[in-house]
Amino acid sequence: MAKLRPLGDKILVKRLEAESKTKSGIVLPDSAKEKPKRGKIIALGGGKRLDNGEISTFSVKVGNEVIFTSYAGTEVKIDGEELMIMSEEDVLAVVE
Repeated sequence: MAKLRPLGDKILVKRLEAESKTKSGIVLPDSAKEKPKRGKIIALGGGKRLDNGEISTFSVKVGNEVIFTSYAGTEVKIDGEELMIMSEEDVLAVVE
């Protein structure tokens, strides 16, 4: 697999699979599945440069499962795998 290294305050997220069944057991076709707004962080950039020249640290880390905004980031396909590059600001919560 090609390596991607996010820059600055960007993070690389792999979306989690969409549910293939409803809670009542109805199987959904691929066209009806909503893209999940959850993913797993697989890489972090170096951090955002602050006005005073220091580099900020991330409040998330590699391996965290996160929930992000609906229109977060940019989708990229690397070696057939769909990934997202987004700002840390697009992350709403960490799933614990």
